[in-house]
Amino acid sequence: MQREKLLMIPGPTPVHPRIVQTLSLPTVSHVSPVMVSEMKEGLANLKKIAFCERGEPFVIAGAGTLAMEMALLNTVEKGERFLVLSQGYFGQRMVQISQSFGLDCDVIQSSWGEAVRPEELEKKLSEEKYTAVVSTHVDTATGACAPVKDYARILKEKPPFFIVDGVCATGGIEERMDDWGIDVILTAAQKCLGVPPGLALLVLSEAAMKKRKRMKSIPAYYSDLLNWLPIMKDPSKYFSTPCVNEIRAFTEGTRIVMEEGLTRRFQRHNQVARALRAALEALGFSFFTRKPFLADTLTVASYPQGVEDKPFRSTLNQNGIVVAGGLGETAGKVFRMGHMGNLSFSQVYFALEGVEKTLTTLGYSFKPQAGIVAASKILENSDEQGVSHV
Repeated sequence: MQREKLLMIPGPTPVHPRIVQTLSLPTVSHVSPVMVSEMKEGLANLKKIAFCERGEPFVIAGAGTLAMEMALLNTVEKGERFLVLSQGYFGQRMVQISQSFGLDCDVIQSSWGEAVRPEELEKKLSEEKYTAVVSTHVDTATGACAPVKDYARILKEKPPFFIVDGVCATGGIEERMDDWGIDVILTAAQKCLGVPPGLALLVLSEAAMKKRKRMKSIPAYYSDLLNWLPIMKDPSKYFSTPCVNEIRAFTEGTRIVMEEGLTRRFQRHNQVARALRAALEALGFSFFTRKPFLADTLTVASYPQGVEDKPFRSTLNQNGIVVAGGLGETAGKVFRMGHMGNLSFSQVYFALEGVEKTLTTLGYSFKPQAGIVAASKILENSDEQGVSHV
C-alpha cells in the first residue's frame, strides 16, 4: 500500500478519523429518518459556524465554484450590477461566472499579496450603485485575508447585499453574519471544516432569501435555491438525490467544530499560522503575502536563494508532506501551505520535520531544528494553553 501523506495544500485538508469512519458507513436512503436527522443537525451547525440565527443554510452536492455560482444567480438579476472585491485568483473567477450568465459587474483588483482597502470600497460606492458586493475572504492563490469585517461595516446601512466567499475561511476565521450584516456566506466542505470534497455550502440571510423570492426566474435549475429550500427545511422531501455519505460526514465534521468551540478553533488556527511562519522564517523562507494581510488558514512562502520549487516540493512529497505550487504570476516562485481544518500540533511538527529533512537533502544550509524550535515556542506557549490541539 502507498504510504499515507499529510495534505498541507490549501484544500482538501487532513480528514479526522471520526469523519473517515462516518464516510465509510453503509449508505442509507436519502429520505430515511437517520439521514433526515443528521442533515438537519448539520444544517443547524452550519448556521452556528456562520453566526447566523436567522436565514437559511444549504448543503448541496458540488464544490466551492458551484457555491459561488449559486450565490450570484440567486441574488443578482440581469440588468443589475454588482461589485467584486478581488484579492487575486478567485475574485477573477467571480467575474468569469458573471460573464457566463450575462451579468454585469465592476471589479476592484488589489495587488497580488494584498487586499482591497476599505476606503477603496467606500469611494466606489459613492460613484456607482450596486445590487451586491462580493469579496473573497481568503484568496487561495495569494494567501491574502481581506478585511471583511471592515467591508461589512461600510455596507451595513447601505443597499447592496454583501456576499462573502468563505471557501478558505469559514470555520477557521471568524465570520459573523448577523452581527456584521453579511447576507451570503458561501463555502465548501474540504477546507476549514475538514470534510472530503463534494459539498457546496451556503448560508443566506433573510433579506437575501426575500430577494430570491422576488426574482421571477433565474438562468438555472439545479442552482436555483428555491428548488432546494423545501429539502433544507424537510430533508425527507425529494428534489435531487443528495450524496448521503458525504452529508453524514459533513455533519460529523460540524460536530467536531462545535465540540472544539468556535473561539478556540479560531485561536488554534491563528496559533498554528504564527508557528509555521516563525519556523519557515527561521529556515530562511520569506512570504509572498504582505504582512497586514496574512491569513490564518494559508501561507504562501517564497524560497530562499538556492532552493528551487520543483525539487523542493517533489522531495517534500517523498518525505510524506504534500504542498501546492504557485498559481498565476507566482508559479515556480512559491509554495502554498494550507494549515486549516482539523490539523493537529503533532501534524505541524511532522510537516516541519519533513521540511528540514527536505532542505538537508537539497544541500541547503541551516541550523538544525531551527524551524521546529521556533514553532515550539509558539505552540507550547503557556499563555495559550486554552488553545485546543485537536
